Amino acid sequence: MTDALTDISRVGVVGCGQMGAGIAEVCARAGLDVMVAETTGEALEIGRTRLLNSLTKAAARGKISEEELKATQDRLTFTTDLGEFTDRDLVIEAVVENEQVKTEIFQVLDQVVARPDAILASNTSSIPLVKLAVATSRPDHVIGIHFFNPAPVQKLVELIPALTTSEGTISRAQALVEKVLGKHAIRAQDRSGFVVNALLVPYLLSSIRMFESGIASREDIDNGMELGCAHPMGPLKLSDLIGLDTIASIADSMYSEYKEPLYAAPPLLQRMVDAGRLGRKTGSGFYTYG
Repeated sequence: MTDALTDISRVGVVGCGQMGAGIAEVCARAGLDVMVAETTGEALEIGRTRLLNSLTKAAARGKISEEELKATQDRLTFTTDLGEFTDRDLVIEAVVENEQVKTEIFQVLDQVVARPDAILASNTSSIPLVKLAVATSRPDHVIGIHFFNPAPVQKLVELIPALTTSEGTISRAQALVEKVLGKHAIRAQDRSGFVVNALLVPYLLSSIRMFESGIASREDIDNGMELGCAHPMGPLKLSDLIGLDTIASIADSMYSEYKEPLYAAPPLLQRMVDAGRLGRKTGSGFYTYG
């Protein structure tokens, strides 16, 4: 059941990759009616399998009961047609970190989502929200709702209003995130990287430069931060988990905005992305995964 402080009960999620599937799971487990969209039937089936496997593992670990598993599965529907989002109260876009792709999706959502005060949100890590907002006829209802990977586990969500976002939209989004989803919300200005990635990505890029220059091995870099600074995961392992393409996209966005050399993607990172070695999701990054 949704909380009395929010009027959002029907959620759409665009994209069923690692982040989209996680966001859909969080919303469905919180009692919301969730519709997930992908571009093709093949991508949708892969995403559906990813999502349902995650729920099954949560039940096996005792995180949810068998009854909750069944109820959550019943709240999920899947589609390849964004036109089916017409009745959604909130749509969260969670596709590739590409401004043109995201802008086109927001233009479609603006046409198909019928409720005039429906919230159109992006899970972007770095793209300016105002650029997505002005692509619609309802810029006051566009906001960034940025989850962290894995979304079912991580407690933090960044709320990023654009210059055009209304206070009502911010309040409704915060009520949903905190009261319904049970996450901790922090608010960031619409600046590339927001709060977390503006601090995290330069650190990850520094670790890649250190490895690239031969100062230390990948294991010593990661062990240094895990055992010396009590980080739960070293920076190169974390880069593989996030996805090297995502890190490169955030770095490009931050460098474009601030022109700070330390924000520029190192050559090694660019070459690994070009080679398709993106980390855990492709089975190979700084490390190899089974």
